[in-house]
Amino acid sequence: MSSQLIIRDRCFVWGQRTYLMGVLNVTTDSFSDGGLFNHRVGALAQARAMVAAGADIIDVGGQSTRPGAEQVSLVEELDRVLPILEAIRPEISVPISVDTTRADVATASIEAGADIINDISGGTFDLEMLPTVASLDVPIVLMHIRGTPQTMQQMTDYEDLMGEISGFLAKQILAATRAGVDLEKIIIDPGIGFAKNHEQNLEILRRLSAFKALNSPILVGASRKSFIGHILNQPDPKARVWGTAAACCAAISHGADILRVHDVQEMRDVSLVADLLWR
Repeated sequence: MSSQLIIRDRCFVWGQRTYLMGVLNVTTDSFSDGGLFNHRVGALAQARAMVAAGADIIDVGGQSTRPGAEQVSLVEELDRVLPILEAIRPEISVPISVDTTRADVATASIEAGADIINDISGGTFDLEMLPTVASLDVPIVLMHIRGTPQTMQQMTDYEDLMGEISGFLAKQILAATRAGVDLEKIIIDPGIGFAKNHEQNLEILRRLSAFKALNSPILVGASRKSFIGHILNQPDPKARVWGTAAACCAAISHGADILRVHDVQEMRDVSLVADLLWR
């Protein structure tokens, strides 16, 4: 694993500190903030606020991946994502990631100023994704999932949870490099909440360091998710900030390199203290 990755003009040095990826959903139906930022003014204000709060990356998503979410058309995803990229790219200096499983969206997004592709399918939903990312020569986040957002919560039976996630990620790392993606530009994500139940999400956090064997930076996205709501008996995702903080602290203690979060300012405080404790 390379010790660092330069994205735009930012140098990400793995292992020295935790980096924060701020979530900017430009959808109508995302689980905790759908409809809040799906217009240029709101999205730009939120992007600026997250950067001011300490976000190292802004992650723009035009397709909800909450359990049960229906997939939107390619045209609709592009119509959601591209105007937001055009609005925020001239105004913020940090790298921008686009959360998509479509190669065509990846290409258009990079052309519009994005820097990273974040694929919840690990490059499996669109077989053109990995060669497209290779041709674009940008970093990619490969996440573990089973099924699709519509079916994934019926696919939580594992014989060996950690082994099967690691095997999937290893397979997709190999597929990506064979397609021409630079190994140093691959980031992995175990996919908390994606085809995992409450206990499995906790096991991933407890055993996160096992993924270090894959020699890629690790991204963790636990922010506001339903397993935290289950523990807290809290149905409102926005009221799961302190539960999210605990999950993020655990992730840092076991080697997470990037946290994908909604509440950037609060998780920045968590990461500053946790980094001093464990790094």
